[in-house]
Amino acid sequence: MKIGFFGVGHMGGPMAANLVKAGHEVVAFDLMPALLETVVQEGARAASSAVDAVAGVDVVVSMLPSAGAVRGLYLGEEGVLSHIDKSALIIDCSTIDADTARDVAAIAREQGRVMIDAPVSGGVGGAKAGTLTFICGGPEDAIDRARPVLECMGAQVFRAGDNGAGQLAKICNNMLLAIHMIGTAEALQMGADHGLDPAVLSDIMKASSGDNWSLDKYNPWPGVMENVPSSKDYEGGFAVKLMNKDLGLALQAGLSTQSATPMGNLAKSLYAAHGNHGYAEKDFSSIQRFFRHKESK
Repeated sequence: MKIGFFGVGHMGGPMAANLVKAGHEVVAFDLMPALLETVVQEGARAASSAVDAVAGVDVVVSMLPSAGAVRGLYLGEEGVLSHIDKSALIIDCSTIDADTARDVAAIAREQGRVMIDAPVSGGVGGAKAGTLTFICGGPEDAIDRARPVLECMGAQVFRAGDNGAGQLAKICNNMLLAIHMIGTAEALQMGADHGLDPAVLSDIMKASSGDNWSLDKYNPWPGVMENVPSSKDYEGGFAVKLMNKDLGLALQAGLSTQSATPMGNLAKSLYAAHGNHGYAEKDFSSIQRFFRHKESK
C-alpha cells in the first residue's frame, strides 16, 4: 500500500521504517528536516508538504505530540483532511485526549472519511523491534482494515471500543505505568539504602508478589538491565515531559467522571517536580534519581 506518515520522531521514525521493511511505499512528512532525512535513509520518500504526503495514499498514519498538533494537521488552515481520498483509512497513533479523538473522527465521518485512534504502548524499543501494542478506538470494520498495517509495526492490536476509547485505555495504562515505576524506584532505593544489591533485589521481587513490567522490562536502576535508558544515563525512551502530558490527560479524564485517582494525582505531582528539576527530557525511569539521598547526588 501507499502510506502517508506524519511525525517521524523517536517513535514514528522506527514505525515508518518498519512499514518500509514490510514492503509498503511510505511518504513521510515532519516539520523537522533532520528527522525526515533519517527515514529517507530507511527507504521512505520525503513529502514536499503535508498535502503532498496524502496524495493518492491508501492509508494515513499520524504520530504527533499533542492534541493541538493533531487538530492542526487535519483541521487547521492548511489541514489535510479534505485532501485525503475518501477511500483511504486514517489512523492516528498520537496519545491525546479522547474528546479531540472523537471530534476529529466525527468531522472525518461527516466528510465521508474513516478515522480511528490507535495510540501505542511499548516505547521506543517496541517501535524499533516492531512489537508495539496498538490500543484502538473506532468502528470494528475500520480496525479490521487497519490490522494489516498495524501488524507491520506491532505485535498486538486491541479494540477498546468506539472512537476515543483507544485514547482512554491508553491513558489508564500510562497512569498505571507511572505508578508502578515510582513504586519500583522507591523500593529499589530503600533496599540500596540498607545495603542490598539492586540487581539481586530486582531478581527477588521479580520472582515474588512485587513483580511488574518496570522490573521485568525497564529496570530503573542503572546497570541492572542492559539496553534500557537507565543504563544509558536515562537517554532515549519515553521522556518525563511526555509522561507528565499523559498523566495530565488521565487526571483530566478522571475529573470528567469524578473518578477517584489518588495514586494518579500523586504520580503527576512527583513527575512534575522531577521534570522541574532538570529531568524533563530524560526517560521517565529517571524518577529513580528523585529518591536518591542528597549526599549521593
